[in-house]
Amino acid sequence: MRMLFIGDVVGRPGRRGLAAAMPALRERHLPDIIVVNGENAGGGVGITEETAAEIFDAGADAITLGNHTYRHREVYAYLDSEQRIVRPANFPASNPGRGHTIVDAAGMRLAVVNLSGMLHLSVERSPFPVADELVEALKGRADAIVVDFHAELTSEKVAMGWHLDGRAAAVLGTHTHVPTADARVLPGGTAHMCDVGMTGSRDGVIGVKREQALAGFRTQMPVRFESAEENVWVMGASVEIGGDGLARSIEQLLVPVDGV
Repeated sequence: MRMLFIGDVVGRPGRRGLAAAMPALRERHLPDIIVVNGENAGGGVGITEETAAEIFDAGADAITLGNHTYRHREVYAYLDSEQRIVRPANFPASNPGRGHTIVDAAGMRLAVVNLSGMLHLSVERSPFPVADELVEALKGRADAIVVDFHAELTSEKVAMGWHLDGRAAAVLGTHTHVPTADARVLPGGTAHMCDVGMTGSRDGVIGVKREQALAGFRTQMPVRFESAEENVWVMGASVEIGGDGLARSIEQLLVPVDGV
């Protein structure tokens, strides 16, 4: 099985960039499944039913989220009804949405799991025991597991990779919007990368207009952020997963999008 995993889609520029880049990505990587983090798809923060539809129309088979999952109240019912969207499993169980989904592709059942880091982010439970519980619960139900670990610190992300090595096909980090240079397959067979980056403008500051971000840093006053629009890139990773549910390879994706 070949999986494309696409990092945080930021606002309209990110959504348009994803749609524009997808035909060439499909031709080059021949993915059996595409997983996209839509954490910042709705106006740069959170997701809506309409922006999720754009991501699905671009080719996503599953959408993962993160700390901005509940920014748009009107999406709550949609998170409950749409099986292909997952939010962090270590949020309260009573919250809208689900922490994992299972997608059939290439003759395999791939479980897509979303977890949030606990350092500098708000969660109900540590992601580590929750990951253990999900791995156990998915035995017999899924042939492979892919984890979107939406976390702030590289130390926590590296730790999660080692924690799930040999038990998950991939543990791929999101949230910081800055790609790391550490993509590898760990000894036990888990593809790992601290952060796959974002799908959005590289001319801004992690996807927002740089003058607004700079104003916030300089003045320490609240600033309304808007998505930057120039120099859009699609960032992510391509992972090959074997029949044993473990990774064979991982390739970082850093793709500029022309004309968006």
